[in-house]
Amino acid sequence: MPKTTLPTRPLGKTGLDITPVGFGAWAIGGDAWGPQDDSASIAAIRHAVSAGVNWIDTAAIYGLGHSEEVVAAALKDIPKSERPYVFTKCGLVWPPADRDRTNVRRSGKRDSIRREVELSLKRLDVEVIDLYQMHWPAPDAPMEEYWQALLDLKQEGKVLHVGLSNHDETQLETCEALGHVETLQPPFSMIRRDVGAAILPWCKAHGTGTIVYSPMQAGLLTGTFSEERAAKLPSNDWRKKDGQFTGETLKKNLTLVEALRPIADKHGATVGSVALAWALAWPGLTATIVGARAPEQIDGWIGAAKLTLDDADFAAIDKAIATTGAGTGPAHAA
Repeated sequence: MPKTTLPTRPLGKTGLDITPVGFGAWAIGGDAWGPQDDSASIAAIRHAVSAGVNWIDTAAIYGLGHSEEVVAAALKDIPKSERPYVFTKCGLVWPPADRDRTNVRRSGKRDSIRREVELSLKRLDVEVIDLYQMHWPAPDAPMEEYWQALLDLKQEGKVLHVGLSNHDETQLETCEALGHVETLQPPFSMIRRDVGAAILPWCKAHGTGTIVYSPMQAGLLTGTFSEERAAKLPSNDWRKKDGQFTGETLKKNLTLVEALRPIADKHGATVGSVALAWALAWPGLTATIVGARAPEQIDGWIGAAKLTLDDADFAAIDKAIATTGAGTGPAHAA
C-alpha cells in the first residue's frame, strides 16, 4: 500500500486501503472545463501525494486520453513504492483522429474494452491498472458482455480490481450475479443526494466499495463560488449551462453553502472540508473524489480526511437543506 499520513478506509473487499479523499483528474484533461495548464496539474497531483492522498481517479475520456497522460507525467519521478493507486475507466470511445468530443460514443463491446485497456496502460505508463471501471451502461452491448470483459481482464492480470460507475441497483444486481462488483462510482454531494436512498445501502450490504464523484458539486460547495463567478465561466466550461449553476437553483445552492460557514469556523476548517466530511459520514460510502487544478486547491479540502462532524453539525445541515430547498434526495441516512 502507498505510504500515507492520512487515515485510510478499506475499499470494499478489494484489500486496498484508501484515503477518504482522492485526487480527481477530470478537469486536468483539458476539455469541458476550459483551458488547463499541464504544469499546474502535475504540481497539483504531486502536492496531493505529498499531503498523503494515496489514489487518483481518471478516465480515458477525460481530455480524450490527455488526463491519463498528465497523471503518468506527474507520477514518473515518484518512486514506485510511494506512488498512489491509479483508477481509470473505459466505455467511452472516439475515433483516433478526432481531437474534439463530436463523435464520442458509449461502447461495451468486448473487443472495444480490450483495445481501451491497452491504450490506458500505455498512456498511464503502468504494467497493471489498480482499478478499472465501466464508465456508463452501454447501448451497444448487454451488461453481461462488458462486465464479463472486465472480469476477464482481472483474471488475466491486466487490472487488479474491477468496478462500475453510474449504474443503478438493478444493473448492479445483474453484474453481481456474474462476479462481484468490487466498487461503484456514483455522483453524490450535499446537493445531489439521490444515491443515498438505495444505492449506498446496496453497496454496504454487498461489500462494494463506493468512491463518489462531484462531492463538492463541481465547485459549488467549496465556499469560494458566487453568482459573479458563475456568470464569468468560460463558454467551453460545461457548468455554464448546467442547471445547478444558474438562476434560482444557484441561489438556493449558495444559500446552503453560507449555512456551512459557522460549522467550518467552529472546527477551524474550510467550507469545502465540511461538505466532504458530511458526505464521508454516510454509511456505505468509502471515499470522495475531489478535483484540483493547482496545488493550493488541495489545501482547501485535504483537511476533510481528518474532520469529524458532531450531532449539532448534522442537525444544522439538515435544517439548512430543508430551509433552502437545495438539491434532491434524503438529507441523512435512514
